[in-house]
Amino acid sequence: MSFPSVLAADAVAIQQRLDGALAGLADQPVIHAMRYAVQGGKRLRGFLVLEGARMLGAGDGRALSAAAAVEALHAYSLIHDDLPCMDDDDLRRGLPTVHVKWDEAVAVLAGDALQTLAFELLTDPVLGDAGVRLALVSGLARASGARGMVLGQALDIAAETAPAPLTLQQITALQAGKTGALIGFSAEAGAIVAGADPAPLRAYADAMGLAFQIWDDVLDVTGDAAKTGKRVGKDAGAGKATFVSLLGLDGARARAGELVAQAESALSPYGAAAANLIAAARFAISRES
Repeated sequence: MSFPSVLAADAVAIQQRLDGALAGLADQPVIHAMRYAVQGGKRLRGFLVLEGARMLGAGDGRALSAAAAVEALHAYSLIHDDLPCMDDDDLRRGLPTVHVKWDEAVAVLAGDALQTLAFELLTDPVLGDAGVRLALVSGLARASGARGMVLGQALDIAAETAPAPLTLQQITALQAGKTGALIGFSAEAGAIVAGADPAPLRAYADAMGLAFQIWDDVLDVTGDAAKTGKRVGKDAGAGKATFVSLLGLDGARARAGELVAQAESALSPYGAAAANLIAAARFAISRES
């Protein structure tokens, strides 16, 4: 199957797993907000989990709960990032953000509950023995907490009041946490489920994750809100240092291309079996949302 077909099929499977995990819960606004927040999106992180597992010989069924866990964790992060005390956004995936549709308290609680759901999903025995599940829990905790995504978001907030704009090195470190850490775990998770060495997939994800964020900065300048599903031009309007402001638009595009080449090179041990992961890296810097 082609990359677009696999990505679409994986998105459906992940949505079904999330729907199942959220079925039968209380008829409360926070539960409705959770279901709302996990709808839509590219599911690229979940795809990385499933495709890595497939490439290394583990079937989709074994890795599906890990893919759903990553997407639940990602949805939580988007809810909280959009809050007025954080990025203060009112549009996500083309729809009102959770705190706009409900209120801030519901948004905070829905995010909290999706975060804990992610770790509940990683206890699924289908993923493997206790050692495999512990490695997944530990890996997601590191990627999403004070060593990874939360640290990156904290650095991003601190930069808003810093006396000088961030340097290229500082932005790269910030984004390695804010965006790259969860993408890195997503790529490693398939290898963990398959009992394989995750190092090549981690090298792939490190390069791909940074390219992904650079392209987000490009889209903030060149994108259309109708296609991106979120507001554009916010970074420039706020005077924030970005890859585009530091490298220029052409320089940012060129750097993203170099990183995709690095990502492809990291997959060379897998030969033709890595075709869909290579296509995913190329998609990261050709997407419109």
